[in-house]
Amino acid sequence: MRILFDHNVDRRFRKSLVGHDVRTTREMKWEKLDNGRLLQSAAGHRFEDFLSIDKKLEHEQNLKLLPLPIVVLDSKSNALPALLPFAPSVLALLQSPLDPILYVVQSDGVVLHLSTPRP
Repeated sequence: MRILFDHNVDRRFRKSLVGHDVRTTREMKWEKLDNGRLLQSAAGHRFEDFLSIDKKLEHEQNLKLLPLPIVVLDSKSNALPALLPFAPSVLALLQSPLDPILYVVQSDGVVLHLSTPRP
């Protein structure tokens, strides 16, 4: 799967997603794009998933009109040691076909599938 990491995800986390083609917003020179334009650019360049730790995406984007799936790690930090425990859940999620909705991966491994924001 071709995955775009948001600027807030430690690029070293890609080593935990073996078998996937991972690029960062910086590598794509998209780090200054707002989230709406960023998601459109990612979809236009055939990325199949956008991975972030930005919990505000749930309320900032229209989840019914997403151009590609978004996976948000519900991490307390963007430091690599905090992200590594999410890798097994992310890898399991990426094995199934993903709809263009928001997936929230919680620290306990539960994955929420959101097509509308939580209250």
